[in-house]
Amino acid sequence: MPADESSAARGADRSRVTEAIRRALTPSPLPGPLSAGAGALAGLALRSRPATGPRRPAAPRSGARSPGTPPRPPRGAGIRRTYERARRAWDRPLTAYYLILGSSLLITVLGLVMVYSASMIKALELARPGTYFFRKQFLAAVIGAGLMLLASRVPIRLHRALAYPLLAGTVFLMVLVQVPGIGMSVNGNQNWIYLGGPFQLQPSEFGKLALILWGADLLARKQDKRLLTQWKHMLVPLVPVAFMLLGLIMLGGDMGTAIILTAILFGLLWLAGAPTRLFAGVLAVAGLIGFALIKTSPNRMSRLSCIGASEPGPGDSCWQAVHGIYALASGGWFGSGLGASVEKWGQLPEPHTDFIFAITGEELGLAGTLSVLALFAALGYAGIRVAGRTEDPFVRYAAGGVTTWITAQAVINIGAVLGLLPIAGVPLPLFSYGGSALLPTMFAVGLMIAFAREDPAAKAALAMRRPGVRWKTMRRRVMKRPSGER
Repeated sequence: MPADESSAARGADRSRVTEAIRRALTPSPLPGPLSAGAGALAGLALRSRPATGPRRPAAPRSGARSPGTPPRPPRGAGIRRTYERARRAWDRPLTAYYLILGSSLLITVLGLVMVYSASMIKALELARPGTYFFRKQFLAAVIGAGLMLLASRVPIRLHRALAYPLLAGTVFLMVLVQVPGIGMSVNGNQNWIYLGGPFQLQPSEFGKLALILWGADLLARKQDKRLLTQWKHMLVPLVPVAFMLLGLIMLGGDMGTAIILTAILFGLLWLAGAPTRLFAGVLAVAGLIGFALIKTSPNRMSRLSCIGASEPGPGDSCWQAVHGIYALASGGWFGSGLGASVEKWGQLPEPHTDFIFAITGEELGLAGTLSVLALFAALGYAGIRVAGRTEDPFVRYAAGGVTTWITAQAVINIGAVLGLLPIAGVPLPLFSYGGSALLPTMFAVGLMIAFAREDPAAKAALAMRRPGVRWKTMRRRVMKRPSGER
């Protein structure tokens, strides 16, 4: 056999052996989807195969959370949590109790500071020590604090029993005001009784408290007998007695106090559920009487014309109103500083009584005036809450009457200082100088505290705050635990 043929045979044999080995090592392809699944599994196996060498850990991405950190709360969760916490605190049984106590004490303390600051120059003008008015107001505040504590501790049935003697004594004193030699006139109003020394008494301020207690007791007794559905039982004798008090006040010429007393009367009628026609009728009669009293008095007409005045006007008839605006305007955001008022140096009349809010705005600025408004708003809200949540009709009428009194008087005083209402000559409750106004107001605040304490939930909460009760409760809880519990 030739050499070239043998070499060709050997090459063919070698090719056949190589092809046989390749076929033996290569797996047969799977049909259709089985082939695709096998390929995916093979790729997954290749990816999950451990590396032969050391592997460097991957760098964390920006914003990624490490395994030990807690999950991030959703956006806005902090605000919602704060809102829920505040709402739960606001709905607690003692909220009204603490609001009344805290806001009234803060108003009184801040009022003492402002009375001292606003009255210093006035006292020096009268050749008195600079602390003259402050010492009198501080003494009245101490006595008023005692009355507030007494009123908050006296049972409600005793308050109802004191309503009639208080009304009778107030009417007697208001009659004495008109007796020559006993009553005295201050700023043209015959509403004061001289007590000797530097002390005077204004019985009409106690008339507000007397009307509230007596009217609340009267309406509560008639409600228990289901008589308030008849208009004659709703009006008589409440409206005639209120008109008698208004007549005695107007004999002295004090229309500001008469307006407050009228607001209290309307508040009691509204709480008693007076129908709209009846309410509108009483309001129309009171409006006609008020219009006649204003129209027949040049002094009241001039006060009415000073609403929104920016200039003192002819004869300086709007001097007090304009300088009250000047004081507020010069205060700015945070005031000129405590004691640094300019208007109290003889420019603004009555800086420590009717226009003490203007001095507050000048010395403490917008921040100070808004703080005072917030405190009065808190006190008003707490009074409405007490009146709205009680089941006792006397508590509802009395709490509503006191809230109407304090809120209406504050609105009238601040509105006059702002130039939005005519100057009525009424003090800012718990804030302005005047012991005759401070004493009954603090007693009324004590009433509100007593009413807030009478709520069943508030009673239980206050009882749990006593040290003895809490210690006994904790001991009972410890004794009830199982033997293996720690």
